[in-house]
Amino acid sequence: MKKVRFLLVFILFLACKTNPFTGKSTLNMYQNSDMFPTAFAQYDAFLKSNTVITGTADAQRITEVGQRIAKAAERWLSANGYPQYLRDYRWEYTLVEDKTINAWCMPGGKIVFYTGILPVCQDETGIAVVMGHEVAHALADHGAQRMTAQTLQQAGLVAGNVALEKDTDRALFNAAYGVGSSVGVMLPFSRSHESEADKIGLKIMAIAGYDPAEAPELWRRMKANAKGGTPEILSTHPSNDRRISDLTQWVPEARAEAQKFGITTFQ
Repeated sequence: MKKVRFLLVFILFLACKTNPFTGKSTLNMYQNSDMFPTAFAQYDAFLKSNTVITGTADAQRITEVGQRIAKAAERWLSANGYPQYLRDYRWEYTLVEDKTINAWCMPGGKIVFYTGILPVCQDETGIAVVMGHEVAHALADHGAQRMTAQTLQQAGLVAGNVALEKDTDRALFNAAYGVGSSVGVMLPFSRSHESEADKIGLKIMAIAGYDPAEAPELWRRMKANAKGGTPEILSTHPSNDRRISDLTQWVPEARAEAQKFGITTFQ
């Protein structure tokens, strides 16, 4: 058991890295070289099995907004002492035919928008809200952090089973651990990533010249399009109401950040 505890402490020590956007230590034991090749391969496989939209005004707009947001992120990173941060990233922005109201980003900068989210975005600035959020996930290494958390969750399960000798005790522990680690740790961890991506994305879109005040408006439209919903405590995402409230409070900070780069008017 002492060896297990030592291993967990050692893993936690190695996994601590600093998030350049928040200045906070994060759990991340994976390097870009560990994550990006696999992510790029999964992205390519996804595109081969889905309908990619090319040559349309919408597809072009997705790419143009993505490039503008990524350039803004590069400006922020260079200005804050991280000029080489994006050297391994391979940005790509793809529109896929799917009625689902969703967009996502793989580690390393591979981003997919579903056509179903475009009516909710409404215009270029709405697309920038979603794009900023997705780009922020990639910038903050959220994919690697999730994998690290899953690894530690599994290590905790193994440690508990090693420590307990009776099968009945192990069964009770496994049941309690599964629910407790999910609801008490993993889901809040995921929600914190979504909120962090919202905040980082808001600043980046503002630096790119898009009005951050559009972000809470987009989430009001998201709320209007929502069908039912999972209670926040059981969800991987914050509630729509929480996101609207948080984004509204963060708008002045995003505008102030943009002013540092000479951006005083927004579209």
